Amino acid sequence: MTRSVIKLPACPEDHRIARLAAFAIGLSLAEAALPSPLPGVKPGLANIITLLVLQRFGWRTAVWVSLLRVVAGSLLLGTFLTPGFVLGFSGALFSLIVLGVARKLPSGTFGPVSHSILAAFAHIAAQLGVVYFWLIPHAGVLYLAPVFAAAALLFGIVNGLVAARLLDEPNRVPQPQQT
Repeated sequence: MTRSVIKLPACPEDHRIARLAAFAIGLSLAEAALPSPLPGVKPGLANIITLLVLQRFGWRTAVWVSLLRVVAGSLLLGTFLTPGFVLGFSGALFSLIVLGVARKLPSGTFGPVSHSILAAFAHIAAQLGVVYFWLIPHAGVLYLAPVFAAAALLFGIVNGLVAARLLDEPNRVPQPQQT
């Protein structure tokens, strides 16, 4: 009996995406261990990596890193295909769409902090939408919107400031390789 082997060649870009996704997954796992003051309120530390990747390597690479983080993180935490996974995936997807649009805004006015705030609001809007239209179709869900919006603003600012600081120090973030 012969064995067939499938070889998938990996380019340097694949290795970079894997490294960045692994770092984001590590931050997600660490964040999952932190106590939360309110269910569903998390600082979104892995989003710092998404912001760095967006600025350094572009939107397409940020999509790969973010979606790999959500899927692999949920597999490691045992939440794949649960409502929590759907909430995280929808939030990440809508954040990526908003970041894709936000990248087209003038860079002199919009940078990592504003991108982070927009992404945080998009994330929570998607999650509240999923909760309302799928899990709890009751208008009472909207009473939570101000609390989650305040958390999104706070963590969006903090994560954006951290990303901006890291982007100002080029030795801390891998630079794109010239080919």
